[in-house]
Amino acid sequence: MSPRRNHPRRDAPKPLTDEGVRKGIEGVQQWQDGEWMVRSIFGGAATKTYRCPGCMQEIRPGVAHVVAWPIDGRGDESDRRHWHTGCWKARDRRAPGVERSRNAPRYG
Repeated sequence: MSPRRNHPRRDAPKPLTDEGVRKGIEGVQQWQDGEWMVRSIFGGAATKTYRCPGCMQEIRPGVAHVVAWPIDGRGDESDRRHWHTGCWKARDRRAPGVERSRNAPRYG
């Protein structure tokens, strides 16, 4: 018996439009706090600075990241938040971030 040969399909891939690059890849994710629409933003499509709610650090232009918003009736696209990809994946294991000024006491 001859070995099996796996040939890749020759289907023409869909051309990626400028709009598709700008919007990124989108899908629904289930988390402990409900369902979220999550969109991956490519580094080349990230043109503005955002503040990540997971670590309270800036997401600089050109950095790939994730945009997420609730889809189970608790919000809409106006509730979108930009997250670092690692912060989004670790959000179930993290305590909520507290934003403090530089001179604020750390405890109390």
